[in-house]
This record gives sequence, structure tokens and C-alpha cells, in this order.
Amino acid sequence: MTDSYQAALEFLYGRIDYEQATAMPYGSRELKLDRMRELLRRLDDPQNRLPIVHVAGTKGKGSTAAMIAAVLTAAGYSTGLYTSPHLDRLEERFRVDGRLCGEEELAELTDRLRPVVAEMDREAHAVGESGPTYFELTTALGLLHFVARRVDAAVLEVGMGGRLDSTNVCQPRVTVITSISFDHTKQLGNTLQAIAREKAGIVKPDIPLVSGVTIEEPRREIERICRQRSAPLIQLGRDFDFSYHAPAEVETTVACPSIDFVSHTQGREQFQRAVQVGLLGEHQGANAAVALAVVDQLRSQGWSISEAAARRGLAEVAWPARIEVVARRPTVILDAAHNVASIAALVKTLDESFSCRDRLLVFATTQEKQVAQMLRLLLPRFNRVIFTRYQNNPRGVPPEELAALALKTTGTAADVRVHPAAAWQRVHELAAETDLVCVTGSFFIAAEMRGQIAARPLGSLQIASAVRAQTIG
Repeated sequence: MTDSYQAALEFLYGRIDYEQATAMPYGSRELKLDRMRELLRRLDDPQNRLPIVHVAGTKGKGSTAAMIAAVLTAAGYSTGLYTSPHLDRLEERFRVDGRLCGEEELAELTDRLRPVVAEMDREAHAVGESGPTYFELTTALGLLHFVARRVDAAVLEVGMGGRLDSTNVCQPRVTVITSISFDHTKQLGNTLQAIAREKAGIVKPDIPLVSGVTIEEPRREIERICRQRSAPLIQLGRDFDFSYHAPAEVETTVACPSIDFVSHTQGREQFQRAVQVGLLGEHQGANAAVALAVVDQLRSQGWSISEAAARRGLAEVAWPARIEVVARRPTVILDAAHNVASIAALVKTLDESFSCRDRLLVFATTQEKQVAQMLRLLLPRFNRVIFTRYQNNPRGVPPEELAALALKTTGTAADVRVHPAAAWQRVHELAAETDLVCVTGSFFIAAEMRGQIAARPLGSLQIASAVRAQTIG
């Protein structure tokens, strides 16, 4: 690690304030787009030099963005992918054709930001406001990186919400909403209609929106906003659909699910059968269908994307901590599910694609989540439970509180381990070769346990060295 790279990380991480982010009203000055637009203006508006696909949604937006990017790369387009959060390295947020931004490149891009941020800080403080936030800076870095690499396309994942998200300064070729469910209710609203309104804030006049939303209440709100903005709307269940074919006994063999995809958007039915998907779960089948519908829209705009390229991209897509099998004998699954809908998707996939009878859960989560509902879904599926708490963010729920809640809601007694390293040590003590171990509840626990798993393998390790095994350059 060079001094310039370390200085870049210190500068960027110095903009984080978790406690402020937790309490910050979503509609406050801190989350308006004026500052983001001004930051990009001073950087010569990199977003205006990129053909963009913009992806929002309560769950599935990262996976869907990764799928779209993988298909575009397979079709021969140099493609940037901006996502958040990261698991191990900040550079995971900025990829070009699957390759992470290099350390020196990150340092050079950050040096370009410094004088602009310093000037904006001075101007903001003079009127009692704040300068650019961490997420605004990482979004700007991603856009600068993609312009420097001269990509043919960029896929941007929304961080939170949509309407006021820092990514919502672009003029995309296609917009996407993957799903709507309850999460971040303090910031986005406590009804599905209100959440849908915030997500649909990315809809632009005359720009097509591909929607994977099937719940009636948010679907109606998205339809209303698209009509209001004259945005063509392509919907799962109306304009395209899919059927999912789950693999079985994945603990014993590497097996991919597949989908049959049907589209009605070109004036006739078009089928693509047995399309392999590199990610497990029916929810990933839905995400793949949304990605294919996006491909249809890009084709109609003149993009050259063959069916073979679409199939290859979806089959080869890899996205860590999404029902990721990281070891076998015992089977160890890492999943970043952190709300009720994503936990439900995880449970469904475990039931249909894994046959291990004895299951061990390692769980940690974040304050203000629907923890009791999450535990009600999870706990009946596991024989043994370990609660822990991630260390790199102060918003974690104390494991003692999780254990008390589990006992109260389901009568489940659990082990408590304050540190993820101690939780992983307990897994070593308890897990037999034929068991299934599942780590879930938060991106933060997925990140920290991924490092523990790589450092102290259990069974036949599938990942070489956590996220550092990914190509960087």
C-alpha cells in the first residue's frame, strides 16, 4: 500500500459520519442534489460524457446492475459499474469490465478532488452548511474513473432511495427499479407507496423505465409517475416475464439456476429458454429477467447485444455475498440480506437448493431494521444460532439484545459472541462436515466474516483470499 493510496483512503473515509447519516432527515439540505451538481460542475460534468443505465430498488439493485454490466462487457462494450457499499476494498465500488480501480489511479483521482472539496467546504462553512459527503465523493470518483477509462457505457447503482440520491444527476439511456419493499423507512417513508415515490425519483422524461415491481400499491405509484413524465414503462408481469428453475443439493456440486424469459415488447412474443444465471435464488431469476428487459431496450436504441452475449454475461456474473457458497464440507454461505424481503428470499433459496439437515446461523444486523420479523423468518430454519456484532460501524445491534429478542419472539436460545472472530471460532467448534453454515444480516457482517473465513478456512474453501482475490488494475 503506497503512501498516496493510504492518504486517499484517509481523505475519503474522513468524510464519513455514521451517526449523522443515521439521524439525518432524508429531505434535509444534506441530501439535496444541488451540492452534487455543483461538485460535478467543478469537475467538468463527467456524467454528461457517459451513456448510463441507472438502477434503483429496495433489493436486487446491485445484482441487477452487475448483470447488466456483465452482459454489456460480454457484448464487447467497455463497461463501468458503480455500486455500494463495498465489502473489503473501496475500489470495489468502481469497476471496468469486472476489474477494480487500481490503487494509484484511486489516489490520482482523489488528488483531483481535493482542491475542489476544500473550496466547497470553505464556501459551505461560511453559510453554516456542510461540504460534500463521502457518498457524493465516491460517486464523483466513479464517474471520473469511467471517463478516464473511456468506457462505452456505465451502470450506476443508487445508494439509497432515488429522488435525492447522489447518482440522480445523470441523464440515462434506461432507468431501472428492481423491487419495492420496506427498508430505510425513516428516510424514505413507512408505506410502499411513499418508498416507490422516492425510488421513482430517478424516472426521467421520455426515458424508458424497466420495472421489476409486482406489488400492486408501489406499482400503481410508479405507473402514475411514468405517465406524468411521459416515460415508457416496461413491467415484469405485463411486458416481460420469467420462470425460474432451481438447482438442487448445491452443497455437493457447483450448479447454476436457469430462467425461461419471455418478452412482449417488440410487438411479438420472444422467448429465451434455459438462460443460465450465475447467482442463486428465484429473486436473482427476477433480476436476470429485468436485466434482459434492459438489454431489449438498449437494442431498440441501436446497441449491438447478441443473445449469445446476454447468455454469457448472465451465466458468468459473480457478485460476492449474495447467497455466495464460500466453502464446502461444511457448506458455508455468505449473504448480505439486511431486510425482511431479502431474508425471505434467502430462506426460500436455502429451502429449495440445499438439503443439509443441520444448519448453523451466524447473524448480526443494524439498528432500525425490522429485526424481530427477520428473526421470525430465519430462526425456525436453523438448529443452532450465533449472534455477533460487526466492528467497523457503530450502528450494529448488540448481540445480547439479539439473543433476548430471539428468546422472546421464537423461544430460541442462542450463543453470543461479541466479535466476529469469536463467532467464527465457535463455528469451527460446532460445525460438522455435513452441516450448512449461513452468515447473514448485514453487508457489514458479510464483509467482516468474509475476511475471517479467508484467514481461517473451514472445509474446502471456494474463495482464495476474500475480495482481494478479485482482479485489480
